[in-house]
Amino acid sequence: MLTIHTADLLLTGDPRRAPVPGGAILVQGRVIASAGPYQEVAAAHPTARVRRWPGLIAPGLLNPCGPELLEHTYHPDPREAGELGDAPLTGEALAALGMTDTRWGASARRGVQRMLAHGTVAVAGELRRPAAADAVRRAGMTAGARRGTPAGPPDLDPLRGCRSLGEAILAPIVPDDGRDATFAVFDAPDEAALVRRGAAVCVATVVAGRLLHRRR
Repeated sequence: MLTIHTADLLLTGDPRRAPVPGGAILVQGRVIASAGPYQEVAAAHPTARVRRWPGLIAPGLLNPCGPELLEHTYHPDPREAGELGDAPLTGEALAALGMTDTRWGASARRGVQRMLAHGTVAVAGELRRPAAADAVRRAGMTAGARRGTPAGPPDLDPLRGCRSLGEAILAPIVPDDGRDATFAVFDAPDEAALVRRGAAVCVATVVAGRLLHRRR
């Protein structure tokens, strides 16, 4: 099936390519088949399904703190909100929980969902708990070695502390080379506003052609 994702602005993440107002991405299965102005993409593929998004489309983000957020942080179940709140728990609050492997696995799955809700499509850092690695794999996200030491404390927002989108993306959006259709949509008018507002304004996250997060 062919699907066109379009928004007010397309940021490819390639510094050689200017932002595309009214841009679109054509997804064929799991790969990017085309990218450019919506009118051109739609005219070339008139039978494609169209998903219209507010804001901008950008490459998916890489969170450099995979182990810290999935193996050393507890993400409470919504049913525990009355007792634990809904913010991630670390330090003494985490130590008081008496974690088990089962509880760690459930936490990692919720953590991955929270990452997807921030436009994250990959994590860096060695995951040693099988449950955490499995949660990442099942979501279709990728995990890899960490390059250098993350700046600042672990944060679900990969854009925190960044000066540009390029510092946080996994890879540019490049059509016609068989690259996976992996990207995110953010409720922001341009790159500067996105970096200022942060990744919590994520509207949707697509990984290998699958819509894994959509803000209702």
